[in-house]
Amino acid sequence: MQAKGRHGNFKRLVIFCFVVLAVFKMVLGEIRYSIPEEMQKGSFVGNIAKDLRLGIKELSDRAARIVSRGKIQYFALDLKTGNVIIKEKIDREEICRQASQCLLYVDIIVQDTVKIYAVEVMIQDINDNSPTFLNEQIALKISETTPPGVRYLLLDARDPDVGNNSLQSYQLSNSSTFTLDVQIGDDGVKYAELVLEKSLDREQQAVHILTLTATDGGDPVRSGTTQIHVIVLDANDNAPVFNQSVYKADVLENVSVGTVVVTLNATDKDEGINSEVTYQFRKITDKASHIFQLNSKTGVISVVGNVDFEESEIHEIEVQANDGGLSARCKVFIQVINLNDNVPELTVTSFFSPIAEDSPPGTTVALLNVHDRDSGENGRVTCSISGNLPFRLQKSSDIYYNVLTNRHLDREQVLEYNITVTATDKGTPPLFTIKSILLLISDKNDNPPTFAKSIYTVYVTENVPPGTSIYSTKATDLDSGQNSRITYSVIESQLREAPLSSYVSINSETGVMYAERSFDYEQFRDFQIHVKAEDGGSPSLKSNITVNIFIVDVNDNFPEILYPSFPTEGSTGVELVPRSCDPGYLVTKVVAVDADSGQNAWLSYILLTSSEPGLFIVGLHTGEIRTARLFLDKHSVKQILVVLVRDNGQPPLSATVTVTVMITDSIQEILSNLSSFSSSIDTESNLTLYLVIAVATISCFFFIFIIVLLAIKLRKWKGSQLFESPNVNFSSFPSTQYIGVDGVRAFLQTYSHDLCLTTDSGKSQFKYPNSSHSNTLAVNQVSQKQSSSDPITEALNIRDEDLNLFQYETYTECIGHHVLIFNIQRCMLVSVKFT
Repeated sequence: MQAKGRHGNFKRLVIFCFVVLAVFKMVLGEIRYSIPEEMQKGSFVGNIAKDLRLGIKELSDRAARIVSRGKIQYFALDLKTGNVIIKEKIDREEICRQASQCLLYVDIIVQDTVKIYAVEVMIQDINDNSPTFLNEQIALKISETTPPGVRYLLLDARDPDVGNNSLQSYQLSNSSTFTLDVQIGDDGVKYAELVLEKSLDREQQAVHILTLTATDGGDPVRSGTTQIHVIVLDANDNAPVFNQSVYKADVLENVSVGTVVVTLNATDKDEGINSEVTYQFRKITDKASHIFQLNSKTGVISVVGNVDFEESEIHEIEVQANDGGLSARCKVFIQVINLNDNVPELTVTSFFSPIAEDSPPGTTVALLNVHDRDSGENGRVTCSISGNLPFRLQKSSDIYYNVLTNRHLDREQVLEYNITVTATDKGTPPLFTIKSILLLISDKNDNPPTFAKSIYTVYVTENVPPGTSIYSTKATDLDSGQNSRITYSVIESQLREAPLSSYVSINSETGVMYAERSFDYEQFRDFQIHVKAEDGGSPSLKSNITVNIFIVDVNDNFPEILYPSFPTEGSTGVELVPRSCDPGYLVTKVVAVDADSGQNAWLSYILLTSSEPGLFIVGLHTGEIRTARLFLDKHSVKQILVVLVRDNGQPPLSATVTVTVMITDSIQEILSNLSSFSSSIDTESNLTLYLVIAVATISCFFFIFIIVLLAIKLRKWKGSQLFESPNVNFSSFPSTQYIGVDGVRAFLQTYSHDLCLTTDSGKSQFKYPNSSHSNTLAVNQVSQKQSSSDPITEALNIRDEDLNLFQYETYTECIGHHVLIFNIQRCMLVSVKFT
C-alpha cells in the first residue's frame, strides 16, 4: 500500500513537471522541458517534432540531430518518433550541486537548412539522497563543572538535495540530561546544538551515548544518524577562541599540491591539557574535501588536489576548534582566481565532403562548435582560417561557426583543400586550438579533351600490310573519372568514292590508328582524316584534329622502257650507223620511265653486253648510245647491244633492252643483213614471215605509184631552180615527244639519220655526211648515174636517164614489226614501230 502511494506521488510529480513546462513555453515562447533526475535511459523528455512544427519524415529528411553543450551527451533524438529521450542517466547533484535551478542546454541542428534551435531542459530534484553526517560518531568531552544551559554545537548533516528534499530537522534520542535545540543560521541553514539540561556527575555516569537523527522533507522521508559520545571530564571552563570569525583567502587555479591557502588560529585560556586546541573540518563539500586538507594541530589549510575555477569559483568551509571539551567555529572563504588554463575546444559538428567544383559562393562546407571552459575574457573565442583559401567563416551563434565557400572552385587547379581553422581565446597569454579539415572537390565535366596540336602530319610507307599501326593520337582531359575517359573515332568521309573507314581505323580506347588496306603511292600520295576525341561526361565534350597522311614511296615498280621496245614483245630496235662515223657518234637513245618517285625513279643506264666490246658506250644518266671508236673492216655489220636500266631504290629494280645496230655503207649489205636478221628473228613464227612478204609487196606497189607520180610532177618542174642548182642541202629535224607516266614526263626523241643514194662503179651505196655529232646532216648532190645493174633501180624499173630527173620519194622495207623507210628526197632513214 505504501509502494502504491509512492508511485502515485511520483506520477503526480511528473505531471506537474509537464504542466510547468507547458506554462513556460506559452509564457516565454521558448522550447523548454522539465524532467526529474535519475530517470532511466530511453525515458521520454519531449516531442521536438511537434514543438518545432515539423513532420517526423521532414525531421528525418533534414538530418536533424541533437548536440548537448558539454562533455557528456545526456540526450538523444529519436528520428522515428521525433521524441527527445534520455541517453545517459542524469544526477542533478553531480551536475548542479546546490544550485537552486539546474538547467541543461542542448541544440537541435537541422543540417539541411543549417538551422539551430536552442532547448533548455530543467532537471527537477528528487529525494534520492539521505542526510549524512561527516562522522559516524561524535565525541564530546564535557567538564562536570559545566553548568546547565551550556550549548554544544554539533556537526551538521549534509544532504545534496535541494528544497524540501534537503535537510529539514534534527531529533535526539531520549535523554534526561541533554536536549536538542535546532537553530537557523543567517544563511538559512539549520544546525543543531546539544543543550545540557542538568549538571553532570562523572562519578555517576562517565559517558553518555546519544543518537542524533537528521531528516529531510522528501516523500518518502529520508534520514541519517550519528552517535554522540559525551565524555564527562573534569573542569574545563574556557572554550577556544578564533582570532577572527571569518577567514578569506585567494588561490590561483591549478596551483601546485602543498600550497598553503590559509592558517587558522584559535586560542584557549585554560592551561595544560585543557588549553590544547585541535582543528577539524566542521562543514565542507565533497569536492572541497578532495582539494584542501586541514592540519589538526597547526590549523593550516593546504592544497592536496586540483583547484579548478571552472568547477567551483568559491569554496566555503567551516572549521571547528576543540580544546578537549569546549569548541569554537569559524568560516573560511577560499576564492579561486581564474587563469587562462583551458584551451578552446573546437569540434566539427557537420562536414560536407566532397563538394562539387561548380558550387556557388556561399555554400556551407562545415559547421563548427567552439567552447572554452574558462570564463570572462579567457573564455571569449575567435576563429580564423589560415592561408589564402577560398573559404570564410560566418558566426551563426555564440558557439557555432559556418565554413562557407568564398569563390568558385576549380578541381583541375586544386584537387583538395586542407582547411586549417584556429580558435583563439582572449586570455593572457592567449591559448588556441588548431583543427584541420580535408575537403575533397568532386569533378564536373567542364574540360573538353585537348590535343597537343590541331594538325598532325603522318608519313606512311606504301604497301604496309593491313592492320599496321601508323600513328598514335593522344588527347588529355583535365577532368577525372568518367569525365576524363576519352573515346576516339574517325569522322566518316569519302576517299576515291570509298568510305574513309575502309582505309584507316582507330582504336577507340587508345587512339592508335591502323591501316585497313595497303596504300599505293602510285594511286594517291596523300589524304586527310579528321579524328574526334569525346569524353564520357554528361553531357559529353569533344574536340577534333586533322591528320594529314602522306604516303611514302617504296621502290616497288620496275623501270619501264619506252624506246626501243622490249624483245619480249616480239620486236627489236634496229639502228643504222655509218662505218665511217667518228667516235662519239649518237646511235640512239634508250628512253625509260619509273612509276616511283624521288631516288626510286632515278635511272641509270649500263651497257651489259655487246657483240664486240669497246665499240659503243652508254650515257649513265642520259641513256644515249654513242660510238666509242672508229669502226674497222673486221667489225661485224650487225652489233647486238644489251642495255640495263636500273633505278636508285633500295633494293634497286632493273629492266633490260636489246638494241641491234647495223654498221655499213652499202645498201645491199644492209638489206642482206636485214633479211638475215629478219629471218633469224622470224624463224620462230611463219606468220611473221608471211606478214613481212605481204607488206614488202604492198610497199613495192606503193613505191611504183609514187615514182610515177613524181615523174609527172618533175617534168612540169623541169625548169625549176631546184634541179639547176649544183648543190642542194636538206636538213632533217628530229621529232620530239613528251610522254607522261603518272606525272613523270619522259623525254622521247626519235633519232633520224640522213643518207644519200648515189651510183658509183655499177653499184648503189649510201653516202653519209662526214659529221656524226649533229642531228642535222647535209645532203650531197647525186654525181654519178646509177647503173642498170643496180638492184634497187631494177626493182623499181627506173631508167638511168631518169635518175637525175627525180629522186626516190620513199622506199619501205618491213622487218619484223619495224618498218625501215628510206626517204631519198629528204635523205632520211626513219625507224618506226609497226603495230
